[in-house]
Amino acid sequence: MARATHEVEYEQMLLSRHTFVNQRGKHRRDGSLERSAYILLSRIHVQGPMSIGELSDAFGLDASTLNRQTAAMMRTGLVERIPDPDGGMARKFRMTDEGARVLNREREGIVRSLEQVMVDWPEEDIAAFASCLRRFNTDIERLGARPWPRL
Repeated sequence: MARATHEVEYEQMLLSRHTFVNQRGKHRRDGSLERSAYILLSRIHVQGPMSIGELSDAFGLDASTLNRQTAAMMRTGLVERIPDPDGGMARKFRMTDEGARVLNREREGIVRSLEQVMVDWPEEDIAAFASCLRRFNTDIERLGARPWPRL
């Protein structure tokens, strides 16, 4: 008998094709965020201002990639560069009011979409699914030594 991890692999692959934020461009035509901007804003929202080095450590991405992504986010007014609030040498990226507004709007749209998908699910099934996803993510984060701060 095959381990259920084969089914997890297959279902995870299918889930990845259904992402709600996977089109090109920092803002899609409908005004929603590009996936990388959504994830970066989400991290800055939870953790507060972050330098390129801190973002690099958090995401395991090289500085040049993050410089491109943050520059695009600055051009669209989602983040701004500020001096380190703790007095360090590196400048940090802070989410702007516009960035917070766009992130909140994006999240609300994704939640509405998820509610449509799970409209017939009992609340306890949704809670159990969320708990399993959290466990799955935290185990991946543990193995990669990149924990994601949670609210």
